[in-house]
Amino acid sequence: MAKKPWSGRFRSPLSKSAEEFTASVAYDKRLYKQDIVQSIAYAKALVRAQVISGMECKKLIRGLEEIMRGIESGKIKLSPEFEDVHMNVEHLLITRVGEVGKKLHTGRSRNDQVATDLRMYLKWEITETQILIRRFQETLLEMAEANLSAIMPGYTHLQRAQPVLLSHHLLAYFEMLERDKERFRETYRRADVLPLGSGALAGTNFPLDRAFLAKELNFSKITSNSMDAVSDRDFAIDYLSSAAILMMHLSRFAEELILWSTFEFDFIELSDAYSTGSSLMPQKKNPDVAELVRGKCGRVYGNLFSLLTVLKAQPLAYNRDLQEDKEPLFDTVDTVKNCLKIFAEMIQTIKINREVMDRAVTKGYLTATDLVYYLVRKGVPFRSAHEVVGKIVQFCEESNMELDYISLNQLKTFSDKFSYDAQRILSSKASIESKEVLGSTSTKRVREAIKRARAHLLHDKA
Repeated sequence: MAKKPWSGRFRSPLSKSAEEFTASVAYDKRLYKQDIVQSIAYAKALVRAQVISGMECKKLIRGLEEIMRGIESGKIKLSPEFEDVHMNVEHLLITRVGEVGKKLHTGRSRNDQVATDLRMYLKWEITETQILIRRFQETLLEMAEANLSAIMPGYTHLQRAQPVLLSHHLLAYFEMLERDKERFRETYRRADVLPLGSGALAGTNFPLDRAFLAKELNFSKITSNSMDAVSDRDFAIDYLSSAAILMMHLSRFAEELILWSTFEFDFIELSDAYSTGSSLMPQKKNPDVAELVRGKCGRVYGNLFSLLTVLKAQPLAYNRDLQEDKEPLFDTVDTVKNCLKIFAEMIQTIKINREVMDRAVTKGYLTATDLVYYLVRKGVPFRSAHEVVGKIVQFCEESNMELDYISLNQLKTFSDKFSYDAQRILSSKASIESKEVLGSTSTKRVREAIKRARAHLLHDKA
């Protein structure tokens, strides 16, 4: 059993079972890059604080760079014997450079070390997540442009409501994803604060230049309270919260694709490449990718609640409970990125059944509201017009007739305000093109929305 760096105070070694129970290297090893980059910057700061010499610093940096290359090439494996990624790197460093390796941890604690590593890691992953969201948005725009003339029923309460352009429906998800990017931008800002230099909880006795460290490690701000700095995981909760909302949006979209691909809807056909079959029923084509995205939303919700619960009653400052922050965070990062990648791939291959959609908008009295507005323009108060058209719909239902088949004479039996032009507004296309207000479903407004979205993404890339 390896000698622990904190073993000086103890009379007997840690039991094997306790060592296994407390070890975190199995999952925090993914922080090795951040830990080594941070350690290189810290070595430079120790020179500036006159704790080590310039020659010692160069020796430390060479050793750390060698460890980085060894881990990346697979030649170096981190061991649970040394608890976590930090102690593994330190042990490897001392093995390579000797006594000077023992100086690197001067004034630093694993408490501020891991907080810094985690913030560095999360800043990178937030950037990666934003890139994937933008690619998803680009896919949605391509799909919206390619299907600009496709009309479908819009729904409320999952009941047919009014005709909308399929492109307008797709752009609704573009807007959701845009809000997701905004949330992740704010999450990045909150993670972009340097805790290094806080020590275990009270700061450090050495004149560390924290502004220098912040510049070296690309942080825009420095923490103001050492106790808060080492125990704060709000930035991780911010990420999990933003991720949970993003996954909720993906889950909503997945649910609609699942519905639309059913025999009952038949609005779309999912590619075989993103569907699976049944081990029993040979005719089945199941939307498993979409269903898994929908299901993984709950997994991300659980990770958010898990970390909230870990933190809910922790006294200041650092507590070992915080070791439990990484698994839900890492799992969420992986889940979100995987879902964004596979979802964008899947929707690129969807086949739109336009004829089915066209037939669908002719049923369900989707232009009834347009008929109400027709009467309003003729001077009928809205509530009265609403009642009149409600009776017309009731008549059509009893007559087993769709609204666009009703004759002018029949309309006049309900109101003398109806004239020859009333029937012109009853088509789904006429209904859509009459919606000219900003943000609505008319072809003109949807074209404008696509143009704005493309310009926004172009600026976003810059």
